[in-house]
Amino acid sequence: MSQTTPGRALRGVGAAIAALAIAAPTLIVLTAPPVARHRPPRAIPQRIVSKAELPPVEPVAFQDLDPADARAFNAAVPFVEGPNPAARPFKLPGDDLQRARAIDCMAAAVLYEAGDDPTGQRAVAQVVINRVRHPAFPKTICGVVFQGSERSTGCQFTFTCDTALTRHHWLDVQWTRARQVATAALGGAVFKPVGYATHYHTDWVVPYWQSSLDKIAAVNTHLFFRWTGWWGTPPAFNRHVSADEPLIAALAAYSDAHQGATTLASGEDLYIDPIAAATPLPTALATDQNSFLLTIDTKRISPDGFAQLAARTCGDRPYCKVMAWADKTKTPGALPLQPAQIQAMAFSYLRDRPSGFEKALWNCTEFRRADPSQCMKQQIYVPVARSSSSESFRLEALPGASRAPPVVMTVPELAGVRRKAEAPAAKAMPVAEGR
Repeated sequence: MSQTTPGRALRGVGAAIAALAIAAPTLIVLTAPPVARHRPPRAIPQRIVSKAELPPVEPVAFQDLDPADARAFNAAVPFVEGPNPAARPFKLPGDDLQRARAIDCMAAAVLYEAGDDPTGQRAVAQVVINRVRHPAFPKTICGVVFQGSERSTGCQFTFTCDTALTRHHWLDVQWTRARQVATAALGGAVFKPVGYATHYHTDWVVPYWQSSLDKIAAVNTHLFFRWTGWWGTPPAFNRHVSADEPLIAALAAYSDAHQGATTLASGEDLYIDPIAAATPLPTALATDQNSFLLTIDTKRISPDGFAQLAARTCGDRPYCKVMAWADKTKTPGALPLQPAQIQAMAFSYLRDRPSGFEKALWNCTEFRRADPSQCMKQQIYVPVARSSSSESFRLEALPGASRAPPVVMTVPELAGVRRKAEAPAAKAMPVAEGR
């Protein structure tokens, strides 16, 4: 049967509509602006760190996921199989002031991390205690809570470096409840569900370190993790905890125990010691008006007050260095310093304001510090040259210490002393590093 003209026209219209139905979506896809897509979570290869190697504490950084995708990803991560033993009870060491500092650091952590929620607060407190017992973390409560707080990113508890302490203020009654939780946890109360967890995060984020740890518990919206292998087992939590709780300047507005602390340009806290504040100031060296060599009365001035005395000594100088000794008979009167004088040094302070640098260092063999970065680096003398009148030595860092530029000094030859031909044994001593 032959087709009529209207029939052929109708078929043509149908074909055109069909073609448009295919072409239009394709055209839209090709010409539409790009849609932002989140990268899929990148898993850190899980490596079980051996007992002989301390596990690294990864900085806090998050995957690029929106909250809904993060929750879906976290829900898909299974809990590790096997036992989840409860941590042993913890009893805080120290005197009343040290315990007050620790309690207020812990109260700030549980309140800013978990809000006014007693269950979440107890879980956070248990993680802080687990960390202070573990050799991979600082050995004081305040040291654990404020680890990395001097950096704008990379702190272990985000409230310590994201200005939350100044942006958000809790009510007195909320602080009271948080201190009650902190006091109980530091007095032996154990929150069993999180076991020996050392890490946690909320379920709407995915930190990069997550895939390298074992997921062991969930408390409300928080997920808890421990290290794999031996470092996540009870025997690994055998650290001797220190009672030398540092002063935290950021808590001075909330805590009587932390009042009297200010902050150096480096971000370190500076303690206000009443004796150091009243001590007569020394005079600068005649050869260098920016350098001071002094003796500190360690029986009257606390180690925390050394930095305050040095800052007072420097006054408003943009560049200044202070070196101090605890024994007046070992305090030199001029530069350069001799090896024995360097070994006996108790404290050093260097300021370079044009470069934004300010650092205080203690001889930690004499004055223990909760923060290892405040300790003078251990270095050794290595002979580099010898002549009939003098012998030069170069300072080299011991293994594990951060390296500083070599310091070369001249030691006079000792008359009447017989010397062996071989090099003398290396002698370890603390040396103040400027940077």
